[in-house]
Amino acid sequence: MTRLDELRGSGKAKRHNARTIAALTGNPGCNRRAVLDTAGVDKLRLAEAVGFPGSFGQSRFALSRGNAFEAMLKADDCALLRSVLGAGDAQLDYQDLGADSDDTLSDRHSRTAALLAAAEAALIDHPLLTLQVGGQTVYLEPDLVAYAHQGRLQVVEIKSFAIVDGQADSAKVSAAAVQAATYVLALRQLLERLGMDPLLVDHEVVLVCPENFAMTPVAVRVDVRKQLATLRRQLSRLASVGAIVDALPAGVTFDLNRSPEELVAALGHVEPRYAPECLSTCELSMFCRHEAAGTTGALGRPVREALGGIPTVGEVLALASGSQAPTPEQEEAAALLRQALRLRSEALAEGAS
Repeated sequence: MTRLDELRGSGKAKRHNARTIAALTGNPGCNRRAVLDTAGVDKLRLAEAVGFPGSFGQSRFALSRGNAFEAMLKADDCALLRSVLGAGDAQLDYQDLGADSDDTLSDRHSRTAALLAAAEAALIDHPLLTLQVGGQTVYLEPDLVAYAHQGRLQVVEIKSFAIVDGQADSAKVSAAAVQAATYVLALRQLLERLGMDPLLVDHEVVLVCPENFAMTPVAVRVDVRKQLATLRRQLSRLASVGAIVDALPAGVTFDLNRSPEELVAALGHVEPRYAPECLSTCELSMFCRHEAAGTTGALGRPVREALGGIPTVGEVLALASGSQAPTPEQEEAAALLRQALRLRSEALAEGAS
């Protein structure tokens, strides 16, 4: 049994998917998440076991709307989707690799590779790609991949959130871009294994969403080069998480059969890096938020960085009031805090007069 198996305990390893891989880029400095994800710990069940369950996943309405929108686009061999992509009447070959229910994951991945190697299809539905995440082989299923556009391949990502008057929710677009970047990276790696040029896969992905409040689809192109760079760094970090694991005391485990007290104690051995953004990306965020109460990190990454690493709100207030002498490393931050307190006091005094 490996050390990662010991950390996970008796449970099966939690498999990653495109959403969980995308979430890894949200807080790359968190050792706790890196260890738990590399070991394949089920963070949702772990959060429930320690008494801080979170609310994750799409609503039934969102799932239903998304499935209906995708089915509409893919009807009649993707007739509507071809039109949205600007393919017009071009005779693009269409292959649905999900049509054979007897296919295993490895079989479908092999069929995907064969189609790409032979360049036999311009539209591949239900393809299967792989990516190495913390030593695990993760199977990824894009909405549509290998859309041939001007001699290059483009990933197509179908989302049900609306683009209203040419604008969409920036957080949702960002999340979709990171998710699509995982497919671009996996597709490039597959082409490289096939002896093909990985740069045949375009760094621009096609995002297809409903326009305004109807189900009329519209396609926009999104550049994911920044997301690709971030994703590569985080995957590299997970691959080298061994040093963090080796530093943990012997016997530390996140086995869900342990008592809540033992699990909380085990979590205490792995340094977190909580930020409010974690609430939308990590199943363990409610526990980490409770643990971070009173720290500057709980106020957000910009606040923590602006305060120069001062760890607690109490220490910030003490430095601002002058009741605590700053260390040499805190001198600059302390001076700014004293000035901020003086300006606040003056503003309050003028408002009261």
